[in-house]
Amino acid sequence: MSDDERRARLAVRHALAVKVDSPEAATEAMTVLHATEPPTVYLSCWARVRSLSVADVDRALYVDRTLVKQLAMRRTLFVFPVGLLAAAWPSASARVAATERTRMAQDAVTAGLAEDGHEWLDQARTAVIEALAAVPDGRSALELRRSVPLIDVKVAVRAGEMWTAGRVLTHLGLTGDLVRGLNTGGWHVSRPQWTLMRHWLADLPALLTAEEGYRELVRRWLFTFGPGTEDDIVWWLGSTKAVVRTALKSLDAEPVTLDGGATGWLLPDDLDEVTFDQPWAALLPVLDPTVMGWKGRDFYLGPHREQLFDTRGNAGTTAWLNGRAVGCWVQDPSGAVHLKLLSEVDDHGRTLLEAEAERLTAWLDGFRVGSVYSSPAMKRP
Repeated sequence: MSDDERRARLAVRHALAVKVDSPEAATEAMTVLHATEPPTVYLSCWARVRSLSVADVDRALYVDRTLVKQLAMRRTLFVFPVGLLAAAWPSASARVAATERTRMAQDAVTAGLAEDGHEWLDQARTAVIEALAAVPDGRSALELRRSVPLIDVKVAVRAGEMWTAGRVLTHLGLTGDLVRGLNTGGWHVSRPQWTLMRHWLADLPALLTAEEGYRELVRRWLFTFGPGTEDDIVWWLGSTKAVVRTALKSLDAEPVTLDGGATGWLLPDDLDEVTFDQPWAALLPVLDPTVMGWKGRDFYLGPHREQLFDTRGNAGTTAWLNGRAVGCWVQDPSGAVHLKLLSEVDDHGRTLLEAEAERLTAWLDGFRVGSVYSSPAMKRP
């Protein structure tokens, strides 16, 4: 399959050239949204939804609760469609939870909190759940630390690294016991009320097995991002090649040859050619799921990887034209959005990009989006 077709698939499947009508549809299109930085969720939806307000995303997250924040692949916080939690909890989230449990238990012993770190963690988890049992609206991390002395700790067993009560809450979130509920801050910050998942969702989805969960996550990824290589899926899923190969086999995934000779994979009913020949432009936020979807990114980044990602592999803002990342965007002190292009674009392409910059400027209405993930391109004068 040519890189041109892969870019056409991206245009259509990612709801960038053909937009959708709701935050739920935008999330389904991408499988999940990155939520490490709170504004990313809103800006990723803005880029994909025909008409969007902050209240629309808040409604999906906190009123209808059709979208839920969940820590999963690669210990990253995502926004999931609620129906996909049944796949994530026993697979990607459980894998991270097991790793976190081992490390926290070891740290608890090293820090002198207990002789048995696993027992300490179990007691801490139980105490938090009991503290929230009669509080349907949840409590903040500070309130929980005050009401559960067992988690009111500071653990520093490695140079430059310390964890506190939030680590226990994170583990409870990984296992599906807690959820980041109502946000008491604005849309651009994270101040959640930690809430029991059984209080947050009226009907908890029935769990799949771990193998079934991985299979469903890989199936969703293939439709959104396919074709992709084994390495792409392993990286995105944060799992092993054995897990990915098992999922691909059970899905009867079909191999295709990508430009450059690598083997990519597609779902067996998704082999027809996808075309899209209309010009389009998009401005995406830091860590947007499109730019973070693959490990092999040359077909959309070209020579700009080092300029658009920081040294730890985190994507900054990106400006897209016809399926390629051609630069980034920043804001001036007044909040106006400005382009910083790395590729030569024709006059029509620049017009499309500038129209998106004006549209985003109007939507932000003077608000300046902060981020700890600034790429070299964003820092250029």
